Amino acid sequence: MIRLEGVTKFFGDVLAVDGASLCVERGEVVAILGPSGCGKTTLLRLIAGFERPDAGTVEVDGRRVAGAGVWISPERRRIGMVFQDYALFPHLTVTANVGFGLPRRIRPSRVPELLDVVGLDGLGRRYPHELSGGQQQRVALARALAPSPEVVLLDEPWSNVDPFLRESLRAEVTEIIRPLGITVVLVTHDREEAFSLADRIALVRDGTVVQEGTSEELYFEPASRWVAEFLGAGNVLVGQIVDGRVVTPIGRFPANGSPSAEAAKVLVRPELLELEPDPAGSGEVVGREFRGHDVFYRVRLDGVELVSQRPSTEVVPLGARVSIRLHEGRVAVLD
Repeated sequence: MIRLEGVTKFFGDVLAVDGASLCVERGEVVAILGPSGCGKTTLLRLIAGFERPDAGTVEVDGRRVAGAGVWISPERRRIGMVFQDYALFPHLTVTANVGFGLPRRIRPSRVPELLDVVGLDGLGRRYPHELSGGQQQRVALARALAPSPEVVLLDEPWSNVDPFLRESLRAEVTEIIRPLGITVVLVTHDREEAFSLADRIALVRDGTVVQEGTSEELYFEPASRWVAEFLGAGNVLVGQIVDGRVVTPIGRFPANGSPSAEAAKVLVRPELLELEPDPAGSGEVVGREFRGHDVFYRVRLDGVELVSQRPSTEVVPLGARVSIRLHEGRVAVLD
């Protein structure tokens, strides 16, 4: 549905997007995830047509919309967009906001239909300031859906929302969009948001897509140490390669594609390390952070500090000696 090939964008001397390529299938929900300033919003604006690429091509539904002498304006791309601040007109009612830009003849039928879809039936006469943040977001979504777009773009729509409301708002938007079968691209810097919503994630760093895949693929099979650490806590252990396996203080792992090297780095996620109190254990708990549903432990083992994430029902006191077991799971050998 969306294809970007080698897209580059400069703002003066600043390189915002650097030869980025991305493919989004029809009906798919894809999150563009990355730290602040990495170019992810610029990528979204290139898809929408708010920015022109300096190199590369952008295609939507098999039609080239930018690049190589081609330029299709935003209003002709059949793309809806929900902005970070919703961009509602404060002097217009909900009905007028949703119907803005629609031909007058279809507003009386289309607007009530959309308000029903987003759960705002009966609120058409209210103004944006009379709505909650979640209701304003649904108005913005209804307006994006009004012209029956093939693609909807979401630019960090929950960044200004109270953290306690984000989860419920994400669930609401998902319930609205999924049944419609619309292709969705979401920009976010929140990995939990990307993990919970997206079918696939495109991870962006320094203006380029460094890895794509499902949440599980990126989390357990990162392409680099940067990807591994950006997506969550982890233990990176350096081990010697002996007979095609990486030997570390907590176990031996297949060396994958590095059999000719002498050493390799192994990524072990903290939830894979199980702790058992043991007076004769080789590890010592040197830090303990209670988080409610789980506890983060820092354990010193042979001069190396490891992190372990365990359910709060498993109590290991600070200073305890422990044995460390590796739970069966996916361990990645990093390049």
